[in-house]
Amino acid sequence: MLSPRSAPVVRATLPVVGAAIEQITDLFYRRLFEECPELLRDLFNRGNQANGSQQQALAGSIAAFAGMLLERPDDRPDQLLLRIAHKHASLGIAPDQYRLVHRHLFAAIAEVLGEDTVTPEVAAAWDEVYWLMANALIAVEARLYREAGATGTDTWRRMVIVERRTETPDTVSLTLRPADGRPLTAFRPGQYLSVRAPLPDGARQIRQYSLSGAPGRPQWRITVKRVAADGTPDGEVSHWLHAHARPGVVLTVSAPFGDLVLPPGDEPLLLASAGIGCTPMLSMLDHLARTEPSRRVTVVHADRTPATHAHREELHALVARLPRATLRLWYEDPGDVEPEALPGRVDVSALDLPDGVTAYLCGPLPFLRAVRDDLLHRGVPARSIHYEVFGPDLWLGQK
Repeated sequence: MLSPRSAPVVRATLPVVGAAIEQITDLFYRRLFEECPELLRDLFNRGNQANGSQQQALAGSIAAFAGMLLERPDDRPDQLLLRIAHKHASLGIAPDQYRLVHRHLFAAIAEVLGEDTVTPEVAAAWDEVYWLMANALIAVEARLYREAGATGTDTWRRMVIVERRTETPDTVSLTLRPADGRPLTAFRPGQYLSVRAPLPDGARQIRQYSLSGAPGRPQWRITVKRVAADGTPDGEVSHWLHAHARPGVVLTVSAPFGDLVLPPGDEPLLLASAGIGCTPMLSMLDHLARTEPSRRVTVVHADRTPATHAHREELHALVARLPRATLRLWYEDPGDVEPEALPGRVDVSALDLPDGVTAYLCGPLPFLRAVRDDLLHRGVPARSIHYEVFGPDLWLGQK
């Protein structure tokens, strides 16, 4: 909760800070990487930095957090914090890095807005916002590290690829087992892990990939879609994995993290995905088939064509193992392989959704926004709609 002294100052200056926040975050990252170039090389996603999405995500999270403090002063925005904390834990973010971020962020705020705007009173109020958010994240991340059995913030371990399978022309699945023979860390259906790839220029870039099989199996599986053009920052890790990830190769991966997880219970479910967003849904369906086969589940997937739909046959097989599950498919170009698939984009109005449904969404941001809006129009409460964005969460502050 913001102090009574800071709340009116933040409320009065939020429009000014919000209007300049992307300029502030751009300067912040430039100054941060000038001092610590290793962070861009080995921690931050160079693709997201190059296309500006990381700057937008940071701007959105700061603005959203400040707005929530003002709109709901007695509530802590746990869902926002949890999503960020899981991503930070998957990268191994340490508490002292928040002090480094604070120094460069507030220097950028002062430079962009000027000392006439950033008075000592304004600086103190926004300092309070920052540390409320940072200390809450540090506490959540410490709990996540403990749950993962980490020593400090180190959750990394070496995993051997035991199988590689081509799912589509641009998608492969990799089955992993621990290189040291120790048991696998437990995870929840829907979570992801990070892969640290050694790139030709000496960088060790990190990307997240959903676990696409159920917990409790002796091995893990991830599915990697080759992204963008070879050699660009956006696709450098996926291209490295497609080129080098073969049986016998050892990968460095994190413990599983992620807050889009399937809870136990008996409420009906909607699992809706598009493109490579199918991967966490496979984990959820595999888990349901093994533990709760009587659960009522509506499964929706959208893709360009049946040929580009990774794990298409596996999805059919998993749904067939759930007596009360239904599958609806949409393809931009259906062809004749899936005669029951519909052309175009997902039409939520065509779904038979039971009362009390809880929805889990994963896919590109336009898909998430469209399906969420349609579900809200159908009367599904916002609290019952959960989502996962692959990459920076550009939805923050825009909903």
